[in-house]
Amino acid sequence: MLNTTSTLIAATPASDGASPSVGPEAVPILLEVNGTARTVRAEPRMTLAETLRGPLELTGTKIACNRGACSACTVWLDGLPVCSCMILAIEVGTRRVTTIEGLAKGDTLHPIQQAFIDHDALQCGFCTSGMVMSCAALLERNPVPNTDDVCAAISGHICRCGTYPHVIAATLAAATVHKA
Repeated sequence: MLNTTSTLIAATPASDGASPSVGPEAVPILLEVNGTARTVRAEPRMTLAETLRGPLELTGTKIACNRGACSACTVWLDGLPVCSCMILAIEVGTRRVTTIEGLAKGDTLHPIQQAFIDHDALQCGFCTSGMVMSCAALLERNPVPNTDDVCAAISGHICRCGTYPHVIAATLAAATVHKA
């Protein structure tokens, strides 16, 4: 049954002639992204992924399913990989956000980024940044992973192109560089 009361309220102009407010307006949010404190205006309903790609213009984080099912939008919160489409930007609080753009040190790519290039571990690119972030997190907590460790790290990722064997090879190769 249609709730006509709320429909009428939403469609009725405010008494001062202004458009009715249908939700909270953008608010300032302070985020630490890639080591830099950034203040951004975002609506409280905006996900971290939307905020990174939109107001912060960090487009390396991809939004694919927007439901936490594919892990393409993986970033780090305090060093732990999370699906950024599943957390509101306003909920991040004081936790540190690291995106794919934050892995490189200047012009020097993170070992996993270079290994993905060297081992052709990317094709269409939609899953790449999420895979890189999860594999880099694996190397941070386990500098000497085996194939099973890599498979576990990428288990929530969906790659439509099927580059999983290349991702595994790249991660194992990066492990030797990363621990050196």
